[in-house]
Amino acid sequence: MQTEGKGLKRRAIRYLVRQAHRPRGVVGWAEGWMFALRPSNRRRNIWAVSLLDVQPTDRVLEIGFGPGVAIAEFADRATRGQVFGVDHSQAMVRHAARRNAAAIRARRVHLAHASVERLPSFGDPLDAILAVNSVGFWPDPVERLRELRRLLRPAGRIALVSQPRCPGATRDTTVRAAQELQDMLTRAGFTQIRVTTLDLDPPVACVLATNPTGTKATHHKIALGD
Repeated sequence: MQTEGKGLKRRAIRYLVRQAHRPRGVVGWAEGWMFALRPSNRRRNIWAVSLLDVQPTDRVLEIGFGPGVAIAEFADRATRGQVFGVDHSQAMVRHAARRNAAAIRARRVHLAHASVERLPSFGDPLDAILAVNSVGFWPDPVERLRELRRLLRPAGRIALVSQPRCPGATRDTTVRAAQELQDMLTRAGFTQIRVTTLDLDPPVACVLATNPTGTKATHHKIALGD
């Protein structure tokens, strides 16, 4: 009986992990609501946005925006700019669209159901990019980061945030995750890489980097829907 109980627990954990990767259905909707209300998640996302020093006219992108907490914070800061977001979960797109409905109607926020390997067009070069706890799910993340660097203006900023959610995660787990992100950014051609941490349980690491000057931004041809 004990063995059967452990098996059920492992299956439940695997299911929740899959939902966290790509929330869907009723469970995905409930999970998005939980993520939006959890104080630590809100604090983490707002903190990450603050580190990017977004200016009123900036054009910013979040990859994997979840319930749209950081998108709303970006919209409050880029009051005369444009905020873009992509997420591969339709449930999260619905959550974020409700949270940011007014900014979407004003055409300041644009959300798309899309994956990092098939990004839509964002028009002019971007000033800043954010990804929170999503890089580990990307296929060939170094290549994805190279593509993102080409979308940034010279001296544009990127922030990759990691708060390990594996059982037993500690400060050392966060340190190792931050080092992996630094290595990826270096291989992708970013410079001025630095790490900032937020003292939650486990700690959050934000790895910030800059697109070198002298690079040229490129554009995708796929249209972005509101």
